[in-house]
Order: sequence, then structure tokens, then C-alpha cells
Amino acid sequence: MASPGGKGLVACNAAISRCSRAGLHRRALALFTEMRARGLRADEYTLPPILNSAALLRAPPAAALHALLLRAGLASHLHVANALVDAYAKLSRLGAARAVFDEMPRRDVVTWTSLVTGLARAGSHGLAVRAYRDMVAAGVATDEFAVAAVLSSCAGSTALELGRSVHAAAVRSGHEPFLSVGNSLVSMYAKTGSLRDARTVFDAMRSRCAITWTALIVGPDYVTFVGLLFACSHAGLLDAGRAHFQSMQSEHGISPGPDHYACMVDLLGRAGRLGEAVDLLDRSPAAELDATVWKALLAACRTHRNAALAERAAGMVWRLDPTDAVPYVMLSNLYSRARRWGDVARVRALMRSRGISKEPGCSWVVVAGVTHVFHAGDRDHQRAAEIYRKAEEMAARIRARGHVPDTEWALQDEAPEGREMGLAHHGERLAVAFGLLAVPAAAPIRVYKNLRVCGDCHAAIKMVAEVYGREIILRDSNCFHHMKDGSCSCGDYW
Repeated sequence: MASPGGKGLVACNAAISRCSRAGLHRRALALFTEMRARGLRADEYTLPPILNSAALLRAPPAAALHALLLRAGLASHLHVANALVDAYAKLSRLGAARAVFDEMPRRDVVTWTSLVTGLARAGSHGLAVRAYRDMVAAGVATDEFAVAAVLSSCAGSTALELGRSVHAAAVRSGHEPFLSVGNSLVSMYAKTGSLRDARTVFDAMRSRCAITWTALIVGPDYVTFVGLLFACSHAGLLDAGRAHFQSMQSEHGISPGPDHYACMVDLLGRAGRLGEAVDLLDRSPAAELDATVWKALLAACRTHRNAALAERAAGMVWRLDPTDAVPYVMLSNLYSRARRWGDVARVRALMRSRGISKEPGCSWVVVAGVTHVFHAGDRDHQRAAEIYRKAEEMAARIRARGHVPDTEWALQDEAPEGREMGLAHHGERLAVAFGLLAVPAAAPIRVYKNLRVCGDCHAAIKMVAEVYGREIILRDSNCFHHMKDGSCSCGDYW
């Protein structure tokens, strides 16, 4: 593009804007620098594209441009302030974005959308949802970008009911046909475990792109194979999984990465082929084996109680990520199930000496838009007495149907009755008990857990679903468990 020499401010602004829109952000900034060197002062048309380019390149600092527009008296222009909010949001400087937003005397849909989108992109899902609600309360008509962003945050914060209400509003406002909204709806329903709804939205979409299929089977190209291998693993399709993995490089020219190796280890582990999993890792490039891969092997070792291999896998995780608490917890669980209390104590002492702390386990249920959180042995809930009575009723009813508590999942070296009581009061059990009390009989009970569900709770909750004739959807840190009629979608391996 020609130099702006001899051209006026209007021509410079047009050139900068064209470069920014075309993705030539460095060229846009170079033109801006040259324009200022020639003594041309930026106006309200110069700064929005420059702020956009600066934010996407992460240079020069948005704060410098902010100071410039303040000195130039341009902050009062709505579209300039909007561009500043958007720039700070893109840079994940959410406090600065909010500060500019709060100081604006007037806001429009672009202002609100920039804030909601920035919060969602940064993973501040609760704040994004709140901003969206404030936007609606302020009487601002949402656009497809705000709808897509808040649906992303509904997925990220497991706010299914809010996602449904946003979906309904999108239909009323005519935003549903937009591809970005459809993609976000498919993703939101899939990530919150409502697979039928995800498929219904997918089937109704007038047009689809790679992102649409990504939302349904988890990604295009490289990521498509992660979805395929993950699906093969959870369906027990060993031969199909091997074939897909082998075809990546030979037929599609895609080099397997850590996620693919982790899926293959999980697939082989589910089939009990730990030796084949180790051979695969020994033959793979070391650069492609991150902590996730070794944690997948560690999980398989836990299931098949292979302590020697688990120790090797844990050692590899410690080398790659010394601060990760997962190998300590998994080894401790494995030793605990084998009643190797001395090894349990050793692992816990090692954690303490290295300053590693285990993330506290918690489970939660959302009822009528309110999130109810439960920890093991938690009695802080206002309906605690009812919840514990229901938990005891659950234990009695499944025991009558043949459930024998697997106290190997109790981590404390204590009397059997104490170990059984501890299991019965795990957070996910209390959450299910509350769900039986508070969720309408026709609706599934949706429980979320920040860690993996323990084996005894998995078996117990699966039987609770059968005894009470309910569908229970438990989302733990590894996968969804759709429990109904005494069976679980995970095939009892997770």
C-alpha cells in the first residue's frame, strides 16, 4: 500500500481502516506511526481500527492509545469508547474494559456485546452471564454476537437452564438462523450433557461449517480425530480406534499429538491392554507425550490395579509438571484400595513436603437458577437434615437391591462402618439426594463434580437411578455419565 505522504487525514484513515479490516494489522500500525510523524492528528475515525489492530497484535499498549484519545478529547465519541472496551477485552484486561464501560455516559449494543464477548473469551463465564443479564435488563436488544458469547459462557459454567432461556430469546428475536448462534447452541447443549437437544439444533440448522461439526464431534481436522478416538474409547471400539489412529498420518497427513496419544492410552487401558499402551508410548516421539498422556496411563493403572506401572506413570507426570496433584491422588487411591496404608502415608507426606495441595472435591446441582454446592460430609445446606435423611434412604434402598459398599474407595484407615458412612456422605451422593428432593420427577437430575467420581459413588448412583426410576446425569472432571435403568453411558470405565 502506498505511503500516506501528500494525502490528508481522510485518506490516511481510509488506508488504516482497509488494512485493519484485511488483517494487515502491522501495516495499519505503521501507517498510524507515519501519519503522526507527519503531524496529522488522529480523530474519532482513526482510533477504532488502530485500537483493534493494536489489541490483536498486543502492541503498542492499549493504555498508550487510551491516553492519546483522552488527550485528544475523543473519549466522548461512542464508537471510540466502544473500540477501547473491545481492545481491553481482547487483551484480557477485563478490569480496564469494565472501568471504561462504567464511565461511558451512553452505551449501545456494540458496547455491551464487546464486554460480554470479552468476558466469555477470557473464561470469566459468571461475569459474562451477569453482563448479559444486565444488558437485557437495560432494555438493549441483543445481537447474534452477544447471544453466541453468552451461550459459550453457559456451556463453560454448566448453566443449562439459562442457556435454554437464551435459546428461547434467540428464537423470539430472530437470531437462531445465524450460523454463530447455531454453533454455540450445539456446543452449549453438548457440553452440558443435553445430547438430544444438541442433535435437534444441529439437524435444524440451515447451513453448517467445520465449527458446527466441531461442536457435535469435538473439532475439525486435528481435533476431529480427538473426538473420534475419544468416542471409540468410550464405546469400546478397539479396532476402529486403532484404524483411525493409524490413518491420521498415512491418509490425512496429520501428526498425532498429545491428545491423540492420551485417547489411545485410554482406549487400550479400557480394553486391559496396558502392555500395548506402554509399547505405543515407548515408540512415540517424546515431544508428543505430555502430562495428560501419562495421566491417562495412570488412570488405567488405577482401574487395573497395576501399582508398578502406576508408579512409572506418576514419575513421568512429576517430571513434566511437578505441581500437578493428580498423580499423588491417584497413587494414594490405588494404594488405599490395596490397603497399603504405609504407601498412602508416604505419598501424602511427599505431597506436603513439596507443597502440593489436592483440590477440594465438590459437587453441585442447579435448581431454578440457584446453584447448590456440596462437599463430603457437608451439613451447611439449609435443608441438610432432609438431604441426609434422603441419603440414608438411598443407601438403604440400594442395599436392599444388593449394593455392597466398596470401602476400598474410602481413603481413611478406619473401621468398616466408618468407611461406609464416609462413602454414603460423599458430595456427589448428597447432591443426588438433594436432586431427588428438589428436581421435578419428569426432569433429569444433573450433578456436576470438579473431580473424578469415585468407584463406589458411581456404582451407587447408577443403582439409585434404577431404584428411583430417574435419569441422573453426572458430569465429573473426565466425562459425562448418563445413568438410567441401572446402566451408565461410560460402560463403567471413566
